[in-house]
Amino acid sequence: MKKSTKDMSFIIVLLFLLSISKISTAIDTINTTQILRDGDTLVSYGGVFELGFFSPGNSRNRYVGIWYKKIPGNTVVWVANKETPLTSVSGILKVIEPGLLAILNNTNNIVWFLNTSTVAQNPILQLLDSGNLVLREARDDNPENFLWQSFEYLSDTTLPSTKFGLNYVTGRESFLTSWKTNEDPSPGNFTFHLDTTGYPQGIIKRGNLIVCRIGPWNGIRLSGIPNARQDPTYAYGLFMSKNRTYYWEEAIDKSVISRVTLSQSGVVQRMTWVDRIQDWVVYLNIPADICDTYKLCGAYGRCNIGNSPSCGCLDKFVPKDAQDWIRSDWSNGCIRRTPLNCSKGDVFLKYSGIKLPDSRYSRFNKNMTIEECKVECLKNCSCMAYTQLDISKEGSGCLFWFGDLVDIRDLSVNGQDIYIRMASSEFDTKGKRRKLLILSLTSLMGMILLGLSSMLYYWKKKKSYKKTARASHNEDHELPLFDLSTISKATNNFSINNKLGQGGYGPVYKGMLEDGQDIAVKRLSKTSMQGLDEFMNEVICIAKLQHRNLVKLLGCCIQGQEKMLIYEYMPNKSLDLILFDQTRCTLLNWPKRLQVVNGVARGLMYIHQDSRLRIIHRDLKASNILLDIDMDPKISDFGIARTFRENENEVLTSKVVGTYGYMSPEYAVHGRFSVKSDVFSFGVSVLEIVSGKRNSGFSAEDQHLNLLGHAWTLYKDGRSFELVDPYLRDPANPFEVLRLIHMGLLCVQQCPDDRPSMTTVVAMLDNEIALPPANQPGFFTERDAFLTESIASNSLCGTTITQLEPR
Repeated sequence: MKKSTKDMSFIIVLLFLLSISKISTAIDTINTTQILRDGDTLVSYGGVFELGFFSPGNSRNRYVGIWYKKIPGNTVVWVANKETPLTSVSGILKVIEPGLLAILNNTNNIVWFLNTSTVAQNPILQLLDSGNLVLREARDDNPENFLWQSFEYLSDTTLPSTKFGLNYVTGRESFLTSWKTNEDPSPGNFTFHLDTTGYPQGIIKRGNLIVCRIGPWNGIRLSGIPNARQDPTYAYGLFMSKNRTYYWEEAIDKSVISRVTLSQSGVVQRMTWVDRIQDWVVYLNIPADICDTYKLCGAYGRCNIGNSPSCGCLDKFVPKDAQDWIRSDWSNGCIRRTPLNCSKGDVFLKYSGIKLPDSRYSRFNKNMTIEECKVECLKNCSCMAYTQLDISKEGSGCLFWFGDLVDIRDLSVNGQDIYIRMASSEFDTKGKRRKLLILSLTSLMGMILLGLSSMLYYWKKKKSYKKTARASHNEDHELPLFDLSTISKATNNFSINNKLGQGGYGPVYKGMLEDGQDIAVKRLSKTSMQGLDEFMNEVICIAKLQHRNLVKLLGCCIQGQEKMLIYEYMPNKSLDLILFDQTRCTLLNWPKRLQVVNGVARGLMYIHQDSRLRIIHRDLKASNILLDIDMDPKISDFGIARTFRENENEVLTSKVVGTYGYMSPEYAVHGRFSVKSDVFSFGVSVLEIVSGKRNSGFSAEDQHLNLLGHAWTLYKDGRSFELVDPYLRDPANPFEVLRLIHMGLLCVQQCPDDRPSMTTVVAMLDNEIALPPANQPGFFTERDAFLTESIASNSLCGTTITQLEPR
């Protein structure tokens, strides 16, 4: 019995020691007597963050970094030895008196260290739940007395509680630096700063060149972010004193995990972790579109992403170089049509709904009223504009600009007012205004005639396009030509790492021009069945089309055997890559899917009816619908599109082109195509968007039906709601969903005459008209009898069929 008691005591002590050992491994602090070896970690008190050694991506190099403890995949938010990695797993992290933090390799040589200016009696290193790594005195946890903290030496990420800005006393700036690659956290090409040259504003730089600018602080937010909206999960603000200026954020809802990163391509992203899908969701992207390109439209130019071209002059301003402006070279900007004459008196004209200009050459006064701003600015002939400094509550203060106003864009949401200096004679007689109107109309007629002559020119020279393109560049400047060296450099010599995808035309690469603009380069493959006709066809069609739901062609490159088309880059790539992916499809909630349907419908209505050229796309499908940063759709790939004359309603061709699964029956079988062929393809796309399933290859249980047949069967049985993608938890009200399915079935009816026009479809989407009953769709089953042997032998599921013979 006595022996048994001793044994029990031993077991209890052993269990106690084991429990102590286990707890001791989860520490958040080390002192000068402890070291952190590769394999050991510090864990913040609440278990939010973890610090240790890691290898990024496929690299074998070892770095000391901080990552989220409870999020899978080691999302790294800070790196110590970014430029001096360890090459083995024998490194250690150590605190050395009197306040030196160092990383040592296997030969005890220091490969990275930080040294504080303050001598510490008992320094300790601690990882906080905020993600901040601090070196401090053991008995002093006052943040003002920290010897050193990682929040002042940022990598590519900011976290809530980070102070992002400049300390005037120490000269130290906290800013973001992109990683070089996924495997190399050393400084990349881009940095993100709170610029304090004038009134504080956010800027993204590539080297020393500004590529994007976020507008100045306005008392509510950093202005200039398109469609910015208040997020109730965090608060933010700007702090300014004689010693420091910084932007700060604090989490309101501690359960929300959020971070801001600077990507390797120079995009600032706010990301939030979503437990349900176990992934990061992008909440905000900057730059959001081409209008965020710094100084795109030059001085006094005004960028509007909904216009084509995007650049225009502010009202009462004209292009400084009219010829350059026609060639879409806006770098020289605009000038006042009536020069200033300060001695004769100037006035201020109000411009509304804009992103405020670059504030590096500005001054401010926090105590003036808006009327006092006007008086003060009038006194100084070099004062070009003013606005209210703080728009919160009643508003107060003045922000003044000196010199030309640059980097202005329209903002439909959160745009601000600015008062710009103008000559008083601008508001003279009605006769002068009438004269200016006549001049404007004359200029407009000239541009229309130029466009018509350009169209005629392209058609006449179609068979010798290389010569035509150069002549176009020299004569009408409709489509910019890029040098091969420029595109090669932009795509890193067509690196496989830059490849976005592959189509029937050839590979598509992501690139970045010298000015920081992202582009997509479609390169004609030497083995492609497509060729000069398709290249020319796309140039003729898309270069003449300007609509917010059509992808924008920026130019082309023709050199030797190379033929390339350069487009605006769509960061979310094509619809099919998200819609048919079981993980990423959750990014397309019901409002986003409805947004895609509406955008595609309006894009098709434009090319069918409202554009200068009446066009049938002939290959509308999910992979040819690209998504911008806001998931707005843009129709792409006009290589096999066909233009129609005004009196043409249908064309017969012996060579069928397109993609099986999206082609209408009359086109696939008999070679007859019309605008109703595109309507059929649109209807297929609508049903795919609602269901999250491809039409081609779809098979319902115990049936030989494709997606169209399955949707039709459910519709007849009154069970259409069963078609909805199961990933849509709450798609919207059932009426809205059922109406969209019904409309999709109307578009895929067997008879072309039964299908609505795209104008009618848009009215249906706006709930302006009632929907008639739908008839049986074309290609009702997967093995439809309409598919002839010749069609089947020339078609591949999901592959564009192209014949090079005239059509």
